[in-house]
Amino acid sequence: MHIGVMGHQGLSDITEMLVRGELWKLVTGYQTYGLVGVSPLGGGPETWFAEAVLEHGGTLEVLGDPAAPPAALMRQARAVHRLAPGLDPADSLLDLVDELVAVWDGLPGTPVAEAVAAAEARGIYVHRVWPEGSGRA
Repeated sequence: MHIGVMGHQGLSDITEMLVRGELWKLVTGYQTYGLVGVSPLGGGPETWFAEAVLEHGGTLEVLGDPAAPPAALMRQARAVHRLAPGLDPADSLLDLVDELVAVWDGLPGTPVAEAVAAAEARGIYVHRVWPEGSGRA
């Protein structure tokens, strides 16, 4: 099962704690055999998800060329999918996954909202993660 992640950046400290808990609960609902997390390794939720997948015993694939990737996560990645210039990162992510985790406040007009709409149009199941009490910093 390949599960991708996209999420808002710049979340509050309390939101980090809440989201990390929800991501852990979601990830541990899967068997480790065949669990592959696909992440662009942007800051915040995309990195937290990757950490949860690895801690649970799954494997990690990185999408794109992260600006400042966490070295430990890059060393543990089984693959890095580089993007050709002009390719849409969200579409490329959706090409690689069976399900999408969206750490998203539900508001339209953001890259995460667009990725959710594209995933649903393709029939990809979307896990929405935005625990009560969450907010942006």
